[in-house]
This record gives sequence, structure tokens and C-alpha cells, in this order.
Amino acid sequence: MESEERLRYAKRALDGVALGDCFGQSFFMADEIARQRIKKREISNNPWYFTDDTVMAIGIYCILEKYGKIDQDALARAFAENYALDWHRGYGGTAHSILRSIGEGQDWRDVASGAFDGMGSMGNGAAMRVAPVGAYFADDLDKVLYHARASAEVTHAHMEGIVGAMAAAVASALLLNKKQGSYLGEGAVFLRDVADKLPDSDTKYKILSAASVPKESSIDFVVSVLGNGIRLTAQDTVPLCLWCAAYFYTSLEEALWMAVSALGDRDTICAIVGGMVSLYADELPQQWVSYMERPETSVFMSDRR
Repeated sequence: MESEERLRYAKRALDGVALGDCFGQSFFMADEIARQRIKKREISNNPWYFTDDTVMAIGIYCILEKYGKIDQDALARAFAENYALDWHRGYGGTAHSILRSIGEGQDWRDVASGAFDGMGSMGNGAAMRVAPVGAYFADDLDKVLYHARASAEVTHAHMEGIVGAMAAAVASALLLNKKQGSYLGEGAVFLRDVADKLPDSDTKYKILSAASVPKESSIDFVVSVLGNGIRLTAQDTVPLCLWCAAYFYTSLEEALWMAVSALGDRDTICAIVGGMVSLYADELPQQWVSYMERPETSVFMSDRR
């Protein structure tokens, strides 16, 4: 692919992340009320705002646009600068600490590796922002894995957090390849194909478990097996997202309704699913797009890095 085509797909993935993020965020309310609205397919006609999920995906997109790769030092600066522009975007406690420290001049390597008493973060934050990497390098899965890992390491030093990003990036690439006719897998085959590319980890083996969960399963059963992000970890979030993409990739709306019905960390689950499935969809649902905050008009993209 030429660089212009790569960027077009990366922007589609970014828009998918933003749409999923905005959609999922609009269902943060008491679980019973959310369930009733989801059952009725009732969306809010108030403006939908994105969270840190999209802000960090914007950082990745801008770095790909400028460098044609993940430059980790530049990405760390982009994350910290966008955080400083508006830190009221739903960042988790560890993210606040990491991004403030980077913004104060500390080396991202030291900051990321020092999180959680030196274990590093296994959170789902690296997976939520990575779809543009999978889109940009979709014609070379080795590059997808390499740059997904690089994008994760800036904030996530724990292998689970890194593998979560690698998984979401590979799934994004495969769905784009499927749209272009160069990949045929779906359902359980798709899930196993993603897992085959990953290092040994709990996240990998939970994705393999997802391959044994039938499409017809109730969402309560799916959550009982795969999680719903309530623990905020990669292994409790990414397998569910890949299951949604594996079985509902033909309709972005259906994929997102399934994703949000899991409740849990609903903005992040929907951001991951939206980023992946947008690469197969012909277009984003225009009614939904009309409600969402757009990345390209936000302060976070006003000065391309």
C-alpha cells in the first residue's frame, strides 16, 4: 500500500474508535437503565463525547501520519501533550500518573516499567487505541505486531497489556484484509488466527477460549467466560472484543450493540470493537456520526505533531 492509502485506512480506524468510544460512553448509567435502553435500541440524541480512548488513538494516528511508523519518544510526547490539553477525559489513576510524569520530563521507559510496583500495567489502555496501527500496516502482519508492541510499551510494560494491543491490532488488520479479499477467516477460525500470532499469555489463551463460545450464546454467558472489562485489564477486555468482531463484523451497528450489552467498561469495549469492525464496514452509521465528537475538529488534532 502507498502511504496515502495507509493513512486513509488508519483514519477510518480512528473514526471507528471514536464512534465506539462515544457510543459506549453514552451508556454509562445505572446498569438496569442501560439494559432497558439497549433492549429497546434507544440511543441518546444528545451530543456524544469521546474519552481518553480516542484521545490516545489520535496520538497514534498523528505519529503514523508524521513518521510512517511508531516513534516511541514522539508518541510519549504526544500522549503527554494531549493529556495536558484536557485531563478530564476519563483517564485511569495509573494513566494520570504516567502521563503527568512523562509531561514533567521523565523517561517513559522508567515511568511505564515502574507502574504497579515494577510490574508494569496490564490494563486495556494499549488495546483501546491501537486499531490505526493494524490498519496502517495491514499488508504486513509482522509490522503490525512490531508497531503494536511499540505503541503499547510507552505506557504498558506488562506483557498482558502489550499482548492486548497486539491482538487488537492483528484483528484490525485481518478485518481490513478480509474486506479486500485477501483473508477469509471468520468466527472461531478468526479468533484462532489472531491467537496464533501472539506470545504466550493469559490474554492469548483467553482468546483461544473465545473460539469455543458460540455466536448464539447469551451475552451473560459470554461475559461469564470472557469478562467485560470491569477489571480494566487486557485479559478481561480484549477477548470479548475479538469475539464481537469475529461474529458481528458485517455490521458495525450490530457489533457495537453486542459490545455495549456486555456493560462493564463499555466505552473501551466499544472503542476496541469500533476500531476493528470499522475496517470491514462500508461506512460508519451516519445518524450515529451526527451525534459524535469528531477527532479532526478536536483540539487534539489542531496541531499535527
